[in-house]
Amino acid sequence: MNKQLIGVITIVALVIGFFYWNKSKSGNDLIKVMAVPEFEMTNQYNEKISNRDMLGKVYLVEFFFTSCPTICPVMKQNLRLIEDKINNPKFGIISITIDPKRDTPERLLSHYKQIQAKSPNWYMLTEDRDYIQSISEKFNIYIGDAKDEGKSLDHSGQFALVDKEGRIRSRVNGHGIPKLYYSGLNYTDSAGTKPSLNGTFHPDVEMAIEDIQKLLNE
Repeated sequence: MNKQLIGVITIVALVIGFFYWNKSKSGNDLIKVMAVPEFEMTNQYNEKISNRDMLGKVYLVEFFFTSCPTICPVMKQNLRLIEDKINNPKFGIISITIDPKRDTPERLLSHYKQIQAKSPNWYMLTEDRDYIQSISEKFNIYIGDAKDEGKSLDHSGQFALVDKEGRIRSRVNGHGIPKLYYSGLNYTDSAGTKPSLNGTFHPDVEMAIEDIQKLLNE
């Protein structure tokens, strides 16, 4: 069975279980979805960084590549907005490249400086592409198949939110259904139904800021 499909089935099972457990909760409650997948990769300073190094911090996880001309600049703009709004030493960001052949630690450091990132806890990580593929499948955040040249650099615009104890957390709606991930994209409408690179609305980013603050205060 396809690994991505197994991941989807796992998430669906978690959603069903959480529906019954959380159906009396309000939309601003943050449930514990699952433990963050274990990872260890090389950052922009050529240092090894793992999920264990992030314990005690609230952080976002995304997949990207430095030469992406479409959604990545929007995602980075929104991550910079989040970084500025949070401004807390206990907050971090994990940005995992899906183009490790080109995105060397040196190039990642140049990109880090180019976007004017400020946080010392914003790590841009690289590793073997097969390893990165396996990590994305464990997060259940889509990236293109490395073996498909036409789609190998496809990826979603989602952020995963991880708490201080290394658990993926999620907002739920009034029926207890988890949101699971936050969109890092812009939209032309405040409801977040019409994505656009030039959109002026980013409702999920605003939600993420609220939820990060909540986890920092736990």
